Amino acid sequence: MDVTAAVGALPQGADPAPVDAGPVSNAVPDVVTGGAPVRPRICVVAPTPLLVVEIAGGHEESGRPTDHADIHLHPGGQGLWVARMAVSLGADVTVCAPFGGELGFAIAQMLSTDQLTIHAVTYSGGNGGYVFDLRGEDRETVAHMPPPALNRHELDDLYGTVLVDALESDVLVVTGAEPASVVPSTFFGRIVRDLRSAGKPVVADLSAGAARAAARERPNVLKMSHEELVAAGLAEHDDTDSLRAAAERLVADGVGAMVVSRAEAPALLVTPDGTSRAVGPVVTPLDHRGAGDSMTAGIAVGLGRGLDVADAVRLGAAAGALNVTRRGLGTGRRHQIERFAERISIEEMD
Repeated sequence: MDVTAAVGALPQGADPAPVDAGPVSNAVPDVVTGGAPVRPRICVVAPTPLLVVEIAGGHEESGRPTDHADIHLHPGGQGLWVARMAVSLGADVTVCAPFGGELGFAIAQMLSTDQLTIHAVTYSGGNGGYVFDLRGEDRETVAHMPPPALNRHELDDLYGTVLVDALESDVLVVTGAEPASVVPSTFFGRIVRDLRSAGKPVVADLSAGAARAAARERPNVLKMSHEELVAAGLAEHDDTDSLRAAAERLVADGVGAMVVSRAEAPALLVTPDGTSRAVGPVVTPLDHRGAGDSMTAGIAVGLGRGLDVADAVRLGAAAGALNVTRRGLGTGRRHQIERFAERISIEEMD
């Protein structure tokens, strides 16, 4: 199956680029002078696209009967949420992913309107999905249908598709599989190794064995949450000292930069030059899910624009912070995110 959607300048309903009103202090530029294009081409590996069904109700003062609900259908999964935010930030985005079965057909049809270019691999097992209830204070999982593992031929096809497309892109973003059993960890290590050997920037957002495999191949940026670092056995505890020590070890072993997201606490950035944290305004989350994926997208787009890693992390932190103020995962408006990034600082740590 080959599904290709036209790539537009901005997603439907997105804000136009802001009018230049003169120099702004500490702004995140669209492009470094003499650097990469304003609209970088981002390739996203999405091993497990999912169909997401959301049940939502009106707020308590809306006057709607309590037994009435809104039903929403969305394409989802980590890779698609990253891709969606990257489009919102003005990137040309291609997604390499497997599609098959009843849900796969539905996901592919919905993606045809999302201004993404999809390079699809046939998937005999079929995609999985979630049903979420958003009517309470938190997102409740009503049902989950996990997808089966990709077979040998499907893995070969996905690998070749990713390799060829990523070589034509400015940045490759590698996202994980859910569940991890769908794609072996060695897949992620191989694709990072091959793209790095070709001189292509790689941003990896992975956990468990996939993160360890990718880290050994020295991606430009490896992003993990504090929980993922501990679960992967890379950090002993989730306190700042333990997380920092784990990230510093990974950087010493060859990872270009480690970004450790820490829920409400400022994210850590560890590079060979030292350790810092991304500090910005505190926001009240409406839905905490999706912040990390939006952060990854912002980092990738920033690097694709030619920014250094600190400015790319500022853009990513802004995308993640604003995403939690919304119900939609991987959603946001470029103008708002870039303005919010001006209020985020990268502070060195002792």
